[in-house]
Amino acid sequence: MESSLFDQHDALGLAELVRNGQCSPGELLDEALRRTELLNPKLNAIVVRLDDLAKDQLDNLPNGPFRGVPFLLKDLYVSLAGAPLSNGSKAFRDQVPTHDSYITERYRRAGLVIFGRSASPEFGLTTTTESQLFGATRNPWNLTHTSGGSSGGASSAVAAGILPAAHASDGGGSIRIPASCCGLFGLKPSRGLVSMAPEAAEGWGGMSCHHAITRSVRDSAALLDAVAGNTAGDPYSAPHFPSTFLSATKRPPHSLRIALTTTPFTDVDSHPECVQAAETAAELCRELGHEVVEARPEVDAEALSRAARVVVATNTAAALHKRGNELGRPLKADDVEPITWGNAQTAQRFSALDYLSAIETVHDTGRKVGNFLERFDVLLSPTMPAPPQPIGALALDHQNPQEYLINLKNTIGFTQLFNAAGAPAMSVPLATSTSGLPIGIQFGAALGHDDLLFALAAQLEQARPWFDRRAKLD
Repeated sequence: MESSLFDQHDALGLAELVRNGQCSPGELLDEALRRTELLNPKLNAIVVRLDDLAKDQLDNLPNGPFRGVPFLLKDLYVSLAGAPLSNGSKAFRDQVPTHDSYITERYRRAGLVIFGRSASPEFGLTTTTESQLFGATRNPWNLTHTSGGSSGGASSAVAAGILPAAHASDGGGSIRIPASCCGLFGLKPSRGLVSMAPEAAEGWGGMSCHHAITRSVRDSAALLDAVAGNTAGDPYSAPHFPSTFLSATKRPPHSLRIALTTTPFTDVDSHPECVQAAETAAELCRELGHEVVEARPEVDAEALSRAARVVVATNTAAALHKRGNELGRPLKADDVEPITWGNAQTAQRFSALDYLSAIETVHDTGRKVGNFLERFDVLLSPTMPAPPQPIGALALDHQNPQEYLINLKNTIGFTQLFNAAGAPAMSVPLATSTSGLPIGIQFGAALGHDDLLFALAAQLEQARPWFDRRAKLD
């Protein structure tokens, strides 16, 4: 197939070409592999190649909505039988699952052709995608900067045009932050909308979830349609949406009441360019007929930060303990990265009561956000308090923990709130910094209102199209 034809279509568009006989699944896979060979050495976005497994899939593809479209799974807690799963960690470098995760089964059923794994930092613990195991993943817009994290391999590959959409996950902003860094669309769905079975019942006390990073809004909606749903034993169930998320993208939202805030929910200040980007997005919303007023939920940001630290550190310690049991020996400091080990050691100071108190704080924050979103349809903010940071600023082997923490707060200052609430939130690529790096705008809604966000996103996409805005690699 012509390379330009690949660029002109999103994932649904490529599937339509297959259905119409204009190209074959094999031709799409060949083009994705050709682009991988050409671009991945510069980006380090794809850390596991599964060429043979992908070619085997071509023999018996289901007739789903994405039949024949090349796809990547994130290298983090999602299994594909026979494919390595390292979780970005030296401690898991030899792990090869023998089963598919629930979400993987759904992706296969939709007709997607999985040809590799995208990079993740160790255990998804930071908002860049750099690891001692695989090295740094780079932003196609500027190779000296991060592509975000922890789904930075996905965002780098999609932004570079290797494929139009890729699997991602989000425990504190890990879909929205990479989408923001790379000028893409990324929606974190409602808690319980996508099953985490069988690997887990929940991630990070219910704060983590799975979905995707895409170039188009409709691809994100259709991918969520493909994987949404529960399986036996899931502890959460999102409110039922009677139609499809794809159908929500085809009708404009009613006039919305939108709250605007540019003050992060962490103790950092927003960069002036991020403030300006959010205010410009607010003005666009007004032009589209929505009401926008300055308002924000009253939450104890410091308490939430402490609680998230307890939850993440404890889960990190549990992951190391479990892996040690699998290997038949306790893990040591040099098995993982310094900040990962530091998290696990910090967890030793916490009691069971500390963990329960942290979970209560997370849920109390969610209740306050939920009450706020009974008065407003949407909360608008920058996705991140600052533009994308240079490689190294957020790495788990950072030599200055205090500086690392400040850098981290400059990424999660707006996103973490919606992980605590379990509510949907999306990053929309509506702005660019003076240095040419993308700046995303976050829109969050009440639990179960993913359809409203898709409707708004499609309206914004039509008003300020971004599909043809591409990074230019040397």
